[in-house]
Amino acid sequence: MSTDRQADAPKDPATPEAAPSGTEAAEPQGAAEAGPENTAPHAAPEPGTAAAGTGASGTTEAAEPSAAEDGAADGAAVDAGSDTAEADEAAAGVPEAGDGAEGDEGGAGAEGAEGGGEAGKPALSEAAAELAAQKVERERIARRKAERQGPVDAGAKLSGKAADLLAAVRAVESGEKPSPVYFDEAPVAPRRAPQAPAAPRPARPAAPAPTAAGIEGVRAVLARGGAPEALAVPAATALGEDAAERLAEDPWQLLAVSGVRPTQADGFARALLGQDAGPGDERRAAALVGWLLEQAALKGHTALEAPTLEAALTQYGVPDPAGSLEQAIGEGAVLVFQEPLGPPVAEGEEQPVRVLVGLEGYALAEESLADGLARLANTFNDPADWEKAAAGPGAELIRAASGHGLVTHTGGEAARAEPLALLAAARDLGLRVCLAAHTPAHGAVTVADLLSGAAGPGRDADGQFAVDLLVVLDAPQLDVESAAALVESVPDGARLVLSGDPGVLGSAGPGRVFADVLAARACPQLVSRTPDPGPVGELVSGVGVGELNQVDAPGKEVVIVPVRDAGEAVHRCVQLVAESVPRAFGIPVDAVQVITPGHGGSAGTRALNAALKERLNPGPGRFGGFDPGDRVVHVPSPGRAVPARVVSADAQGLHLDAAGARIVVPKEQVESRVRHGWAVTAHQAVGARWPAVVVVLPGDAAKALSRDWVYTAFGRAERHLSVVHGVDQALPRAVAEVLPKPRTTRLTGLLRALVAAAQDQPE
Repeated sequence: MSTDRQADAPKDPATPEAAPSGTEAAEPQGAAEAGPENTAPHAAPEPGTAAAGTGASGTTEAAEPSAAEDGAADGAAVDAGSDTAEADEAAAGVPEAGDGAEGDEGGAGAEGAEGGGEAGKPALSEAAAELAAQKVERERIARRKAERQGPVDAGAKLSGKAADLLAAVRAVESGEKPSPVYFDEAPVAPRRAPQAPAAPRPARPAAPAPTAAGIEGVRAVLARGGAPEALAVPAATALGEDAAERLAEDPWQLLAVSGVRPTQADGFARALLGQDAGPGDERRAAALVGWLLEQAALKGHTALEAPTLEAALTQYGVPDPAGSLEQAIGEGAVLVFQEPLGPPVAEGEEQPVRVLVGLEGYALAEESLADGLARLANTFNDPADWEKAAAGPGAELIRAASGHGLVTHTGGEAARAEPLALLAAARDLGLRVCLAAHTPAHGAVTVADLLSGAAGPGRDADGQFAVDLLVVLDAPQLDVESAAALVESVPDGARLVLSGDPGVLGSAGPGRVFADVLAARACPQLVSRTPDPGPVGELVSGVGVGELNQVDAPGKEVVIVPVRDAGEAVHRCVQLVAESVPRAFGIPVDAVQVITPGHGGSAGTRALNAALKERLNPGPGRFGGFDPGDRVVHVPSPGRAVPARVVSADAQGLHLDAAGARIVVPKEQVESRVRHGWAVTAHQAVGARWPAVVVVLPGDAAKALSRDWVYTAFGRAERHLSVVHGVDQALPRAVAEVLPKPRTTRLTGLLRALVAAAQDQPE
């Protein structure tokens, strides 16, 4: 990469700002303390010259985990959470739990489970167990959202702690405990899924608005426990119409309110219950299990391994974590299921498994998604001869889509031309086509608008999309719930193409849908050979394989601007956006985007946006901190960041212009859903591109960096990339060594089982 101090830059650096406080919790791994800063104006350090990378902080203290991590994308509230992304990393016992991880030193299961009832029972034969499991699975899927009944005759070969954990479920089957919900991994014969409902299912059912009397009752209980009155409305909404009674009987139900931490719930419980509110209270343990799984979901997991969850309960002082987990399973508060590890073993041998625990909503979504993908892949029976249309860069993709109901396509930004060629060919053949993307794009509808019906082809009488071909760009941004809703709505016989760059940051919500589908190898996979052009493309391609290369940039397409401290980083960033880039490249100021690792800290989005507003659109902020002409980001839901510009404000709220579409944000939502947008995080920027990008890397952001973060941030630039570089050796170390954080999911295993079952079916 080339280095340039920018000829028109001032000689003296800006006065350093106050000590950094780190990056926002909604971004990955921000730094709590300032790291070593680059004091020499030299080119970017060569890769491989640094000592072993520290990566992300992995301390496991007894504090609560951050409200979001790894880009749980700025949450429902764009500025929610702590200003330190490092805070309480993995403290909830949700440490970097990986997909397929086998390191269960703590054992898998709950000790003391009621397993004696199974000791004398003869093991079922493989055939009998398979038939019984298939029967139960068919009944459960057919009644997707209804109560699932009947014993699951699986797991006969389990032993040790895994068998102990399943004993809690066996006790329920024998009638000793109330019936929980249990998922089994037994493969089932592929079949056509039930018709989709007449309306798209929401990812999360909207909670009914609480009544005034209900809110007042909750407010009274909160007052008795010394809790803030402001929690009354969210608590009444989260807990339902009998919220006051539930909260008085079980104070730890307060953990259902977003942002409430266990220490706060403990204090509330002590105020209400006195000496009876001990760490071993069964109500406390049950609430902690659900809360920990919700925190894991914010970090991308759809389930956790049982030993991980037990370790988390231990950190929160639960005296019998195994027994508490067993009780939560027995009462149906969480689901337990097993996932085979490795290839199938011979009859008579024990199949290694990992025991997973999850919440019903995410488990149902993964089950539904796997079933829908298998339906599209296995029931497609209308191949077509598109050979005449298979020409140019999208020829391979066109051929694959002509004969398959489900296809994946991977590649960089330049590869997006290939699915567009497929769409054009299908349209010329008279097919109904639709292009969906994560963020607004030319010729595409957003996934959110497609699901809501605000845009797109509409739905037929059965509630399914009126399309013959649906192409989804930015597929890595699909979380498991939106992906399930999307796939459920694709009709039988239609083609679905999932396209995206696997190197970018993952989805804001739980799951890693695109990566799991690729890993399952359940359909044809097309890998684009189209490289991203120019010096920026060359740089980003190297980052994707772990190399931070110096590239030849004769037109200064890539420029490194070394800085010594955060104050200088902010100053140089403003200068680049307002003067240097527009003058040198003829790019308008509005087409220059700043990207930084987090919201907080000395050079996070808040500090940068304040400086950029003062320079580019000064004003008193009379509309809740905003003025007409301000660039902003609107976050209508977790994971979505819509660039917009402030137009005006009135009694209705803040009026925004988002690429010609008018948005009105109610006054009470402005603070939580609108942020200045000259500077954004990489998670907010994913899926979009700008002619010029300025990436700001202050010293306190060193621990926030990872390969996928750098790949995403650098890849947002089309013509020019400036890197305000103050992290010294942390940048090449992150690219070479800090891999994306793994997520614990079930989708790969579910898809593989369905594909294997389909292959075993007789013709």
